[in-house]
Amino acid sequence: MGKLDLVTIIIIAANVIISYKGFGDYSFFEKYKFNVGAVKRGEQIRLFSSGFLHADNAHLFFNMFSLYFFADVVINSLNRFNFILVYVGSLLLGSLLSLYFHKNEYHYSAVGASGAVSGVIYSAILLQPGMSLYMFFIPIPIPAYIFGIGYLLYSIYGMKNRIGNIGHDAHFGGAVGGYIITLILSPWLFKTNLLMIGLLALPIVLLYVLKRMGKV
Repeated sequence: MGKLDLVTIIIIAANVIISYKGFGDYSFFEKYKFNVGAVKRGEQIRLFSSGFLHADNAHLFFNMFSLYFFADVVINSLNRFNFILVYVGSLLLGSLLSLYFHKNEYHYSAVGASGAVSGVIYSAILLQPGMSLYMFFIPIPIPAYIFGIGYLLYSIYGMKNRIGNIGHDAHFGGAVGGYIITLILSPWLFKTNLLMIGLLALPIVLLYVLKRMGKV
């Protein structure tokens, strides 16, 4: 992890340039952020463009820092073009899940590459479930699949309880996008990592069940 491939540099640069444009131009930010009412009026471009805007420097840095550490795992395993498919597909699925959960909240707005980055992280975990991650303030390595499952469980908790000013549904949708797209692109994983595929699917199934029960 940590190698900067050309496509990663381009994506980070696009996020930085567009985010800083939004920081200094309120009308630009308002025009391209995710907003349920605007999307329902036909401005579907917001489903995509909002993924390159950020609320502030800290938001931008955290997303790009996370992308920096996980992008090369996916690129090396799937190639650059397929990495872009994972990134863009996860971004869009994250936006679509947000639209689904907030479809009656016309004022709801969001920005950030979190959905796309979540998809890249989940894809990397699926491709290399044996890798370990180090988290801030936790001095011991965490198995990647434990992190992945815990991340989605926390996202469900955040969606259910509306915790913080965070798009938990976009995070979850992005992770699901990374999961599905990676499996489509790498069907060999069903032979080599079937157990891990099942474990990583548990939070997805849980969200479906909770939604059917009206609990989230």
